[in-house]
Amino acid sequence: MTALDPDQPTELRGPRPGAGPIRRHPVLAAAVACLVSFAAFWVAQRLAHVSMVDLMVYRAEGETARDGKDLYDMVATSARLPNTYPPFAALLFVPLTFFGVPLMRTLATAGNLVLLVAVVHLSLRLVGRPRRIPPLAATLALSALLVWCEPVWTTLRYGQINLLLAVLVLWDLTRRDTNRWAGIGIGIAAGIKLTPALFAVFLALAGAVHAVRRLRAGAGWRGAWNPWLQQAAVATGTFCATVLLSAAVLPSDSHRFWTEIMFAADRVGEVEITANQSLRGALARLLHTHDPGAAWLVLAALAAVAGLALAAGALLRGDRAWATLTCAATALLISPISWSHHWVWGVPMLILLGGEALQHAGTRARRWWAVTVAMGLLFCSFALWWVPHRWHQHEELHQNAGQMLLSAIYPLAGLTLLALTAARLRRPLPTDAISEPATPPGAPAPAVAVSGPGGAPDATR
Repeated sequence: MTALDPDQPTELRGPRPGAGPIRRHPVLAAAVACLVSFAAFWVAQRLAHVSMVDLMVYRAEGETARDGKDLYDMVATSARLPNTYPPFAALLFVPLTFFGVPLMRTLATAGNLVLLVAVVHLSLRLVGRPRRIPPLAATLALSALLVWCEPVWTTLRYGQINLLLAVLVLWDLTRRDTNRWAGIGIGIAAGIKLTPALFAVFLALAGAVHAVRRLRAGAGWRGAWNPWLQQAAVATGTFCATVLLSAAVLPSDSHRFWTEIMFAADRVGEVEITANQSLRGALARLLHTHDPGAAWLVLAALAAVAGLALAAGALLRGDRAWATLTCAATALLISPISWSHHWVWGVPMLILLGGEALQHAGTRARRWWAVTVAMGLLFCSFALWWVPHRWHQHEELHQNAGQMLLSAIYPLAGLTLLALTAARLRRPLPTDAISEPATPPGAPAPAVAVSGPGGAPDATR
């Protein structure tokens, strides 16, 4: 388990006399930096004439659902983009039709910037940081910097909902395991878009392994039931509720989605284009083909098994942050289509790696900082767009080795995270370590001593 102390005071001695204004007022300084960065980002997006095309598709979905028309015959914008989400998403998009397009775009941009701050806050909470500065100052300062990552830029450029989905999942996984409602966020996220359902699978797998261990120890069936299984059950129940609600309101669209649309992976877009940062996209470019076929199925299956095993293993050892982000990387890798903006999970990944660097000293710290900087360059360099890429021109089918490498930077980042998790799991646990569900770092806890994964009291509040 990462050795973090979430209860350590953020200001151990207070600001020193004569300290600069940033040290005296860190929250104010970070807030100013965040506002300046966000304002510059907003201006840059407007100067780039961003289309927010996906937001327009969402609005069209909401309008189609409101008018009782066929969701999956609908196409929107001049690009004639179809609806690919479950019908539950269309129900949530209906309020978009209540606003004019200019106001809707403004609200969507502002909302996504707020969601970025929430992602950063929840990511810091997940890794148990910060320890020496006010949490709000760290959240705002990192938000000012990470807003310029390519996945975040592209999410706001298209008006996407990726940050919302990340917030729902992180909100669940940073709550106490004993919270009876933990899992609702994952279920809602899966109802909007199927990929987050992998988090419920990961929790169920870790919970099942833990239950088997308890049964072997003679705990009995009641004792074998654990919070991870409960979270997976709540997530599954919530997801099923979204399906039933959609079926009640949009029966025809629901039937068509679950029997036809969800299996039409190519409906989303061309597999080989640079924007597709999944294993399937990288393999299509490597093999110079529109459809990598069985080769991708085998590769995706291997990645799914390995990723879920690593994520569950990390959770069982108490590495909740590594487990969560390993599962996120796995979901993005095995999805048939993972657009570059889906990789907003790069934000918590960078925070996790930076947290590891801060935990160590000397050579180990330098190594972790090198990994953090390298990963940051992957997510902030926009390098995947340095290769020829034009919609419907199929230029990606003729890439050379260097171009293939550049257009696969996010899958490489995901595989790197899986490799780092595997390396962590090879390290021996302390002799007194136990595998028990525990309160995540930074999460509120009851006013009793909580036994952490190392067996020692984790917090008393």
